[in-house]
Amino acid sequence: MEHKDDKNHNHDHDKPHTHSHCCDHDSVSQNPVTVLTAFANETLTTFKVSNMDCADEIKAINEALKMDGITRIQANLMSSTVQVVHAPEISPAFLKKRIETTVVRVITDNPNQTKDQNRKRIYIVAKSGVYLLAGLIIQWTNPQNFFASLCYIMAIGLGGWLVFPKAYGSLRRKTLDMNVLMTVAVIGAVCIGEMAEAAAVVFLFSLSELLESLSVQRARRAIQELLKITPQVAHAILADGTTQETEISAITIDQLIRVKAGESIPIDGLVVFGNSSVNQAPLTGESIPVLKTIGEIVYAGTVNQEGSLDVKVTKIFRDTKISQVIRLVEEAQSQRAVSQKFVDRFAEIYTPAVLALAALTFVLPPLFFAGSWHDWLYKALVLLVIACPCALVISTPVSIVSSLTALARKGVLVKGGAILEVLGKIKALAVDKTGTLTEGKPKVQQIIAMNLSSDEKILQIASSLEAHSTHPLAQAILNFGQERFIQTKMISEFKNVSGRGVEAIIEGHTYLLGNHRFAHEVGICTPELEKTLFDLEEKSLSVVVVGHKPHGDCTGQVLGIIALGDQVRADAKVSLQRIKSTGVETIIMLSGDNQKTATMIGQHVGIDQAFGDLLPEGKVAEIEKLKAKYQTVAMIGDGINDAPAMAKSSVGIAMGFVGSDTAIETADVALMTDDLNQVAVAIQAGRRTLRIIQFNIAFALITKAIFLVLTFLGYSNLWIAVAADTGAALLVILNSLRLLKVSEKPN
Repeated sequence: MEHKDDKNHNHDHDKPHTHSHCCDHDSVSQNPVTVLTAFANETLTTFKVSNMDCADEIKAINEALKMDGITRIQANLMSSTVQVVHAPEISPAFLKKRIETTVVRVITDNPNQTKDQNRKRIYIVAKSGVYLLAGLIIQWTNPQNFFASLCYIMAIGLGGWLVFPKAYGSLRRKTLDMNVLMTVAVIGAVCIGEMAEAAAVVFLFSLSELLESLSVQRARRAIQELLKITPQVAHAILADGTTQETEISAITIDQLIRVKAGESIPIDGLVVFGNSSVNQAPLTGESIPVLKTIGEIVYAGTVNQEGSLDVKVTKIFRDTKISQVIRLVEEAQSQRAVSQKFVDRFAEIYTPAVLALAALTFVLPPLFFAGSWHDWLYKALVLLVIACPCALVISTPVSIVSSLTALARKGVLVKGGAILEVLGKIKALAVDKTGTLTEGKPKVQQIIAMNLSSDEKILQIASSLEAHSTHPLAQAILNFGQERFIQTKMISEFKNVSGRGVEAIIEGHTYLLGNHRFAHEVGICTPELEKTLFDLEEKSLSVVVVGHKPHGDCTGQVLGIIALGDQVRADAKVSLQRIKSTGVETIIMLSGDNQKTATMIGQHVGIDQAFGDLLPEGKVAEIEKLKAKYQTVAMIGDGINDAPAMAKSSVGIAMGFVGSDTAIETADVALMTDDLNQVAVAIQAGRRTLRIIQFNIAFALITKAIFLVLTFLGYSNLWIAVAADTGAALLVILNSLRLLKVSEKPN
């Protein structure tokens, strides 16, 4: 079958040789991640680590390794590795010791070790929640019961396992972060006997830390899954023409390999012999196979569907297109993971200010104004309780959980509160074509009868010839025939003509079905056929010629043409209009298909601008341009080829039902019902959540400011402080619970 191929050109780049030493395990250099380079008189040591789940740990590692003799450091969040370029006299054991002064631990590359650690963390956080619940029940039935306090202490100790060590490390580095803020809040609540409040804060924060860690690990696993779409061995062609199975890592540039029909192409290369249809969907996302002939590029991870291909290797595996996809995802995920939340930034000022104010409140009046130490200690504790950010901390998770729960009921899975907040800020949207705006599979769009033939006869011949084929276009023709109850006929002497099509005998006559070249070679091509094919190809449709082949006394003729193309989703245009109504300023389409097809479909569904002929790195480049102009950008896609752009965007949205596993894992939002209308629902929910969170934060801070003033004026005590703090928390929680109902009306 003939399909117009995209003309993609690749440029090789010289790669510097890297020499790597690893501590306690083998090098991770086989993974296609960005690696540092050790030059003369330098050593590169790579460590596999655990507990490195966010920007705080990366910052801690960089500070711990900041010393003479260490020239470059790279902590990769997605591969969970730390690479250090250092002087040869610095030993790996010393570097390991420095890294482990943080909460990060150097481990062997053992998946079971990570699983055991995850189970332990989940168990500890769950036990913290159970003790908190038990304490609340006991306190409710008997407020003076000693066992309630004991349960709260256990909850604080267990939940603090994920919080207190980080707070201690932050203090050692002379910085104040969210972990310090939580620890101070807990200490303040415990000091005045508010054990329930202290336990609740610790549990909620430790739970969020655990979920963040598990989310990052899922993204890591998804990236490694990409490697599974490429075979681990290739059939290397030897000097005598025979083949030998060879590890991919041993394949060199300019070496010849053979790829048989049905096999995945193991490495990028140039076709030097043979021709075949290649399914590039794993890489480009396009559903219709592309004809590859001598002189054309084939990519690792794509599938050879028909004939055998001899390929001259043009890139080693780490430089292949699929490796670039993996690297792009890792880099984009790492960059996005360093974003700081408002509360973290606020804590840099708020926490030291509150601590300093409480200390001054306790010390200054007794020292300089003959105040009572007891009375001013009491006022300092009141100040700590009022300043305790419980309303700020507790209400935000409630807002997030309420909104996430409501969206999940609609079939929209959002991976975390930070993502939900960003959804509320989206100004621009990029959309993939195949599988997102379209259904992702070819369908018969038109049958053109020629030479007095009928549509039914053309479809009957085509269905009879395609009955034994698994080609996507063949399946589309068969499905179309079945929908119209076409009865196929018996065939004989079926022949697959490589690169042209198929032929067979039906009722004593030879019929053919194939591309323009096939019709031309058998001598049945006419000016009328040429013009019709040109017009159909201008509409970016794939064409199949059905003809009576010359044989015996039969002169042969073209009976008709079947035009096929991807079907645009029925609700695509309305869905995009609704997204625009939420306040999104611009919507563009990014497609690996040719520009004509992209432009035509873009105009049909109302896209502001359509870009075609894009490989994964091209989509990433367009996302970067959008981010430079609009700051907050979302990307909707469904395939591996969309994963880097989705990771690079502010929010990646995957079509969950038909989307590839990698796209779903990389994405921040998954549409489990494949309903584009739900994108608008998610954006509206994000905007509403953002407004409520902003109100809750403002309300909590204003409330605290008022009661701080009342404390210094002598109109507040511990009971009022507790009531004010608890009341503020209760009010913002009730406000947050309004998010349990998702609004589907445009804002």
